Parts: sequence; C-alpha cells; structure tokens
Amino acid sequence: MRKASRLFEIIQILRLAKKPVTAAVIAERLEVTVRSVYRDIVALQAMRVPIEGGRGIGYILRPGFDLPPLMFSIEEMEAIVLSLALLERTGDHELKLAAKRVSAKIAGAVPPPLRQTLDANALHAWGFAAPSAAAIDLALVRRAIRDEEKLDLSYRDELGRATERIIRPIALIYYSETANIVAWCELRQAIRNFRSDRIEGCEATGLWFKGKGDGLRQIWVNGWQVNAQADAH
Repeated sequence: MRKASRLFEIIQILRLAKKPVTAAVIAERLEVTVRSVYRDIVALQAMRVPIEGGRGIGYILRPGFDLPPLMFSIEEMEAIVLSLALLERTGDHELKLAAKRVSAKIAGAVPPPLRQTLDANALHAWGFAAPSAAAIDLALVRRAIRDEEKLDLSYRDELGRATERIIRPIALIYYSETANIVAWCELRQAIRNFRSDRIEGCEATGLWFKGKGDGLRQIWVNGWQVNAQADAH
C-alpha cells in the first residue's frame, strides 16, 4: 500500500474509533509493519492532523476534527487527476481553464495525504493536443447543447463546398485532432457531424428547441446501434 493511501486510511480508522487505537491494531488492518505506522503518525502530525497519544497507549483523533466534504480514495483521486490532464488535449480553451480551477478547488478541499497525489505530477495524458478551433468558440457550442439553442453555422465540407446551416446541437465529441459537433441539421433534415476545423463561423440564433434534445440524442444513439448490427453481419 502506498504512503498516501496509508495516511488516508489511518485518518479514517482514527476518525471512526471510539477509543485509542494502538499502532499494532492499525498495522494489522493495513497489513504493514508497526514501524511504518509510527512513521505515518508522525507524518500526519507534521501535516497538522490533530492526532494525540503515543506508543503503548494508542492514538486518537482530537474531537472536532473532521474530513472535508470532498472525500476520495487514492484511486478516485488519480482518476480525477488523469481526467483533468486529458482535458488539456481537447483544444477547448474554456474547458482547460475550468480544469485548472477544478484542480485548485480539490487541492484546497481534500486533506494533506490526498493533496500529495495532486502535487506529485506522476500521471500524464500523452499525445498531441488538438488545436483550438479558430472560427468557433466551443464554449458557445456547449452552452447551446445545455440550453437547447439553435446555432447558425458557416460550414465547408470535405470537398470545399460552403453552406449555411441552422443546427440543433446535441453532443460534442473531442478527438486528438479536432472536435465534432453532433447536431440535427435543418438543411438536411437528419443528424450530421460537423468538424470544428471546417466551421468558418458560428453564432447563436436566439431560437430554441427546448425539450427536444433528449429525443434527438436517442435518434443519434439508435443510429449507432443500427450501424453496429450491420457491421456484425
């Protein structure tokens, strides 16, 4: 068991205990040596976790100390760290800034043992980041999906043909090289994918498709299922 995990588990054991817990009991629960527990207790006390007691008499957590409302296991924290790192590859400037804010909030809310996971800089999402789409604000697209607002697109297809589209955006898919907007296209009267790097302009229309987003997403998902069944045959 890694040190950060042990520190977290020791806090949990002491937090739930009704009486002092000896290092031997903690060591047995964590399957480590008593010496390791002594070192971990000293480390926690150095982090200002209010643990009282000593060798031979056991340890308690001072009354009034509680864990913050954001409480994660070490594996959950690593999942968060890696997920935030993956956002760096989306090319979505607003999401990347949001990821940094989330990381800062979590660092301020979790106890010191878990904060070490954030600070360790040991998990990385490798690969090329998608370039930011110059002609489109992906934050605008995400808001339109949430609010169910139609967008006005100036779009150029793979053959270079330019068209104006009114779309009902229902999903946004991030790839390493670009992002795809999944939308109901009013010109084609069907679900279409629009690559962000082919969009030459995008504006909110002030027109809405309230209450229809879930139904359109179901049409999209059903299309996946039909294609998957066809591929299987």
